[in-house]
Amino acid sequence: MRTIFWIYILIGTLSFGNKDGDFEWVKTLPKPWKLTEKDFASYLPVFKNRFPDFHDRIKALNLWRVGTPYGIFKLGEEKEPDKDPILRIDTSDCTVHVLTTLAFAQSLNWDSSREKMIDIHYKVNSEGKKEPTFKSRWHYTSDRILNNPQTVNITSRLLPASKLEEVSIELNRKSDGSQFLDLDWTSNQNISFIPSEMVRRVNLQDLPSVCGVAFVKRSYFKMGIVIAHEGFLIDRKSLIHASSKEGETVEVDFFNYYFSEDGPRFDGIMVYTLHEEN
Repeated sequence: MRTIFWIYILIGTLSFGNKDGDFEWVKTLPKPWKLTEKDFASYLPVFKNRFPDFHDRIKALNLWRVGTPYGIFKLGEEKEPDKDPILRIDTSDCTVHVLTTLAFAQSLNWDSSREKMIDIHYKVNSEGKKEPTFKSRWHYTSDRILNNPQTVNITSRLLPASKLEEVSIELNRKSDGSQFLDLDWTSNQNISFIPSEMVRRVNLQDLPSVCGVAFVKRSYFKMGIVIAHEGFLIDRKSLIHASSKEGETVEVDFFNYYFSEDGPRFDGIMVYTLHEEN
């Protein structure tokens, strides 16, 4: 098995200059969630070589990770109050899939992936440093979209302002006045989103070939939360996301997913671009 594994690596280091063929190559790889951290990380330079464009690399990693078993709230700081690992590949929820894929797309080994995950997943502290702590984590996707330079909000560019809906909310503050999470932090924000009745008015051709999409749930507002789910929008048509219903990461048609037979699954969307930081 080890010989076969390294044959995969050797073949992967060859660049054939055929982008569609390269994406087909991804389908021949071992299932990433079944690999050790070391073996998984050994593929990262191969992805970098075959997919030098950042967004192509994110797409390729997304395709590779389809099928990853679902598990909610499986990342932490490796210390109290959340002792889950900072980075992992064996399971994923929606935000974990987005952020770990961003980290892997910018890294060449496991250690650098872990450092990049800290860079993406945590806020700067009072000393200007990013330390992985529960209270410094980007817990709220809408907050991250508005304020993290690697996931940049473009929602207002997609439709006229008159077609958007805006919510004024204090993130992490429940309607009874208590905090949803024990963070010693709340944030008053005005957040615009595309309501469900306008989602089909978005011209997907106006979007980058790879971007992020986050799903708004009005019933969450009373808990101080705006976003209920998120994933990657690939090739302006496919949603790749970690699905609790399916129990794994899946690829589905975006509009077919959003508009179920019973109506819209959510109350609106926010869209964000993905940025590589050196």
